[in-house]
Amino acid sequence: MAGGAREVLTLQLGHFAGFVGAHWWNQQDAALCAPTDAKEPPGELSPDVLYRAGRTPHGQETYTPRLILMDLKGSLSSLKQEGGLYSDRQLDAAIAWQGKLTTHKEELCPKNPYYLQDLQSAEGVLSSDGIWRVKSIPNVKGAPPFTTATAPKPHVPTEGSIKVWSDFLSVHLHPRSICMIQKYNHDGEAGRLEAFGQGESILKEPRYLEELEDRLHFYLEECDYLQGFQILCDLHNGFSGVGAKATELLQDEYSGRGIITWGLLPGPYSLGEPQKNIYRLLNTAFGLVHMSAHSSLVCPLSLGGSLGLRPEPPVTFPHLRYDAALPFHCGAILATALDTLTVPYRLRSSPVSMVHLADTLNFSGKKVVTAAATIPFPLVPGQSLPDALVQLGGAAAWTPLSACGDPSGTCCFAQSVVLRGVDRAYHTSQLVPGTPLPSPLHACTAGEDVLAQYLQQQQPRVRSSAHLLLAPCQVTPPYPCLFSPSLSRHGLVLDGPPSGAAVESIPVLGALCSSSTLSRTLGDLARDLGKLDVRRWASFMDAGLEQGDLEEALQELGSLAQCYQGADSLAN
Repeated sequence: MAGGAREVLTLQLGHFAGFVGAHWWNQQDAALCAPTDAKEPPGELSPDVLYRAGRTPHGQETYTPRLILMDLKGSLSSLKQEGGLYSDRQLDAAIAWQGKLTTHKEELCPKNPYYLQDLQSAEGVLSSDGIWRVKSIPNVKGAPPFTTATAPKPHVPTEGSIKVWSDFLSVHLHPRSICMIQKYNHDGEAGRLEAFGQGESILKEPRYLEELEDRLHFYLEECDYLQGFQILCDLHNGFSGVGAKATELLQDEYSGRGIITWGLLPGPYSLGEPQKNIYRLLNTAFGLVHMSAHSSLVCPLSLGGSLGLRPEPPVTFPHLRYDAALPFHCGAILATALDTLTVPYRLRSSPVSMVHLADTLNFSGKKVVTAAATIPFPLVPGQSLPDALVQLGGAAAWTPLSACGDPSGTCCFAQSVVLRGVDRAYHTSQLVPGTPLPSPLHACTAGEDVLAQYLQQQQPRVRSSAHLLLAPCQVTPPYPCLFSPSLSRHGLVLDGPPSGAAVESIPVLGALCSSSTLSRTLGDLARDLGKLDVRRWASFMDAGLEQGDLEEALQELGSLAQCYQGADSLAN
């Protein structure tokens, strides 16, 4: 089944990574379940890259994410650690003890209405018509076949009721997916995983190291052509250290495979929490240094404006209204960006491998890149792609997503750009023959040429890779309602009165860039770090951080910053 799929194993490390990941998997599942014409060819993206086929003890075929996630005690809410697809025969067995029993009860967490755990033998999604659709294994001839069974339409949770990522996950997970770290607590002030060294030490313990290795072997032994690993990792807390050790393990054990690490940070922070801000700085700096040493590519992702100690306001989008303090909102936007940025290594035809994508963006062996996106891509109904790109303007019109400040005035050495969700009929100019052409883009005869020509105009000396997809990003519930009322059901910008229809899908433009803005950002991070007296921060000292570690991190950050100064001078 998986032969030739160029499989990718995803690791999700941390609670904010869980929010981004839950939205990411919901979007993948919505794309799988989107209705298609049986006469149409298979979709542009291969789901087998991210998903695996399986079978429940009841014989039902399943299709679940190829995923290992790690989080802390108390983070699962009503979600079972073993998931809801496979019954646990040991837990289901009758109790043989004949002695006296004492029963202790605690209040149950409210069930996630999107994750129907009582359907133990199947996996699927509840569609808007109230039908539970159970997915079978997809085949090469088209979308996955479905069977249907009536189910009550669930109550949609309010944003205030969503406390953890499992509250809105709509995808069933394999029993081997969830790995809980019991020695640290998700809630409360005590027993928190707050320091890089604490995270590193977790995967030095035989218990957790063996558990991770067992899960890796389980998934990878069934892969025919493993192209690599994508890691979604909290960068602001102790999971930064977990990610550092995980990337080191993967590089040692699976040399030659791609390792693309997405370092995730929640929205802007408050100046009123100095200790948390210092820890955030230390974890971010150490995480970037160590993960870039062992990954093929590292990209920080955040809706905040700065990685350092100086807080900046959150980024804004013309057609989105979101609360930067809510991980539910921030996670949705970053997942939408990821769904576009990761397209090259998920393509069904002419894919770009993870290793090749990293090699395209790497400069002088330095592996940190920035991300930007236009969410949604502003397209008016009936508007051609050349008209839309001319209206969009340059790269400064894209929203930066790597907390590196304003990108204007900086330059790019290499970039990977993906535009998705534009109808094929509007890929090229719609002008009547003989009409004077407003730009060279209007002379192109294919949509791919339009996008490539646009990038060439904006960055004439930059090595660019471009992909144009028909499929939009899916934003159906439980994706939050963030969109302007001026958008249509398919995310197009309306000239007239609001349609009143809920937005279900959107066009998105996303870009990864090796940029000179990293020189300033990494340099500022090093300067902030150099001002700290690490001995004041007990958790870092207790976790084994020494003055020599700080000096090494400062030196490495300085080297990274210098590298992108070189990119700046070469590009000019």
